[in-house]
Amino acid sequence: MTMARVSEFSPFPTVDKCSSHGRENHTVVADLDGTLLRGRSSFPYFALVAFEVGGLLRLLLLLSFSPLAGLLYYLVSESAGIKVLVFATLCGVKVSDVESVARAVLPKFYSMDLHPESWRVFSACGRRCVLTANPRVMVEGFLKEFLGADLVIGTEIGTYGGRATGFVSGRGVLVGPNKAVALRDAFGEASPEIGLGDRKTDFPFMSLCQEGYLVPPKPEVEAVRRESLPKPVVFHDGRLVQKPTPLVALLTVLWMPVGFLLAVVRVAAGSLLPMSILYYGFKALGVRIVVKGNPPPPAEKSLGQTGVLFICSHRTLLDPIFLSTALGRPITTVTYSVSRLSELISPIKTVRLSRDRARDAAMIKKLLEEGDLVICPEGTTCREPFLLRFSALFAELTDEIVPVAVSTGVSMFHGTTARGWKGMDPYFFFMNPSPSYEITFLNKLPKELSCGAGKSSHDVANYLQRMIAASLSYECTSFTRKDKYRALAGNDGTVA
Repeated sequence: MTMARVSEFSPFPTVDKCSSHGRENHTVVADLDGTLLRGRSSFPYFALVAFEVGGLLRLLLLLSFSPLAGLLYYLVSESAGIKVLVFATLCGVKVSDVESVARAVLPKFYSMDLHPESWRVFSACGRRCVLTANPRVMVEGFLKEFLGADLVIGTEIGTYGGRATGFVSGRGVLVGPNKAVALRDAFGEASPEIGLGDRKTDFPFMSLCQEGYLVPPKPEVEAVRRESLPKPVVFHDGRLVQKPTPLVALLTVLWMPVGFLLAVVRVAAGSLLPMSILYYGFKALGVRIVVKGNPPPPAEKSLGQTGVLFICSHRTLLDPIFLSTALGRPITTVTYSVSRLSELISPIKTVRLSRDRARDAAMIKKLLEEGDLVICPEGTTCREPFLLRFSALFAELTDEIVPVAVSTGVSMFHGTTARGWKGMDPYFFFMNPSPSYEITFLNKLPKELSCGAGKSSHDVANYLQRMIAASLSYECTSFTRKDKYRALAGNDGTVA
């Protein structure tokens, strides 16, 4: 039966008929795929987990199993199809790795697909429950932290020795009557006020609620806007940029071997070509660089001039290299938590920070006496249109400060990671078919707004943060490096 027929003969009205007023003391029970989310397929989220925990080979395994899953879904049952996806994705995988992906990767993609009508009703209720066929370990983190769900009932996964067996446990896959049984076990004789579903197999649990509403698959609706979310996703991890539908996943698998060879060539060009011609070398290899504003000339040591301090927003660890490319001359940079491989292949001088304030200040002053220097005071990268809090140390060391707004464009892979090996970051960035960098040189910090004129270092840092954010149309935050790593990796980002 098609979804159109289900809607036509459904005993339940559509969700747009549900009033969201006066629901503060009511309980809502909602399905996930096709209900809270616009998309009805869970394949993209299984694909994200597969790629992040097992790389290309695990994603390829899932792709090879997906036709069988689809066949079983339509010819046998929804439960049988989901079991195949679960097995191909999770068999032999550490449960802790799945939990890490669920915390750091999936929320970004889930939040981009939130159904506006379902969210209107769900958010209006005082108690919120989600009943889903998806593995609970994959969805619970997002639903509780970002959507305020009080209870998440999903398919339980079998485990042995801390690893997933690939089989489901407990009640099995929560579809059809299994959902109704799970709901009754959770609420007993109490009847939740609202039940939201999107397909015929949701009818059994919806019938146990006082009111049931169907979320139709058509017409297409726009997802809830980011600014309307109760908690925006500021930090997220994972390598894939696009939601991996079957077609996108297949293209990713086919492109990666070619993309890696292309990345090796691009990295080699960046390491070996003279900085004066690197701009043209990158352009010939499909890397787009856009330079805006008026960069200052190099300092004249013979005239006693100290170097200029470039203060950049931080998108990837390649920021100082592309800044140097835009200037046509190598600029020294200070680093922290950069892999030895990245240091070895870097075409510019890199100096490690010690995180000892006095030592770092002395080192930065010495480097400025030798020439220009670039610093990313956020201390770590952020992918979203937000700027993290700027460390204020740099403002105490010089008044010759030029803010630089940096933004990147990628279509397939993110060139940053909090959980993975940072040595692969440049390669993943250059694996994109046509990555781009936009470097905007802003006006030099006026003397009257510097520490030399009596301003505090924190005032200077906050001013420059707002200045760069305004140029990029980004939002300033007070989040720090530690906040990012605690959210994504469960540590404070400290590197021994």
